[in-house]
Amino acid sequence: MRQNNSEKLTRKINMLENADRKNNFPAEDLLNLLPIKRSDNILDLGAGTGYLALPAAKQIDGIVYALDLDVDILTYLESKAKKEKLDNIKTIEGSFENIPLENNTIDIALASIALHEVNPLSNTLKQINRVLIEKGYFLCVEFEPKETSVSPRVHSSVMEQELLNSGFDIKEKILPSNKVANEAIYIIIAQKQG
Repeated sequence: MRQNNSEKLTRKINMLENADRKNNFPAEDLLNLLPIKRSDNILDLGAGTGYLALPAAKQIDGIVYALDLDVDILTYLESKAKKEKLDNIKTIEGSFENIPLENNTIDIALASIALHEVNPLSNTLKQINRVLIEKGYFLCVEFEPKETSVSPRVHSSVMEQELLNSGFDIKEKILPSNKVANEAIYIIIAQKQG
């Protein structure tokens, strides 16, 4: 049984560390879309293997809270952070529906290909809004659905409306020509209303 879990974890790590994703959308380019300050605290929702958490930790003196449901993936992320001598990443096992952080403590929240399976989306966006400081930023990267999509997807117009309904202002919407896993994505930068 343990071997099976190990194989499953290896497959998940390989999928999350997809070279296509890293090459077409370097995490540093996504982070550069935000006004990150050295003193910021950042929340990475669905942190996985650290695609955004690790480069974010290099840019700040504050803490990167890496939230994920999968404790094995978080253990893997911790080992990567240790290898890179990053001591400002704090892993948190938990769900998006009840983010285990205090109100108004996060400067920037990140969600890269993490919200499409959340239902209802509005509850999670309200949780993100709750933990953000006034005027805090939220970066959302998601797959744009197409007719042949079989996995859950959230259309960019629906995401925009849900963000507005949850107390955010849309600062920028980007529809890159690059694709991830041969699928179109969108990037929305939102800011908590003050």
